[in-house]
Amino acid sequence: MVGYHEVLKVSRQAMVASFSSTAANSCVAKLVEFFPEAAPVRIPVQITRFAADGSPFTENTVIEFGTHEVVLFASEMPLDFEDRVRLENSDRSLDTEAEIVAMQFDGGKTAVAARFLGNVKNWIIKE
Repeated sequence: MVGYHEVLKVSRQAMVASFSSTAANSCVAKLVEFFPEAAPVRIPVQITRFAADGSPFTENTVIEFGTHEVVLFASEMPLDFEDRVRLENSDRSLDTEAEIVAMQFDGGKTAVAARFLGNVKNWIIKE
């Protein structure tokens, strides 16, 4: 008899394979391999990073994968490990800060994993 966890694992693999086939060129699809619990999502967001002098760098991107505490997205912004960014969606139901915990460079884009710094009330993925 097949257990619940085996079915869940197969379902997740099929879901990621399906999502990855539509985003085959995504540098994020490569980084997500290091986050096996991540689920595919498509959430447009604006990312803001503040420079040392306080001036903001802003970019629009899409969160492609997520867990209950980490989001993965592509960025062209100059980022580094431990940088803090603000993530906001258009209706501000997602408005939170996160810290960069992993990056993978791929051509002109960078795949980024950022961990939420606090509890996100409206986040769609729960623990």
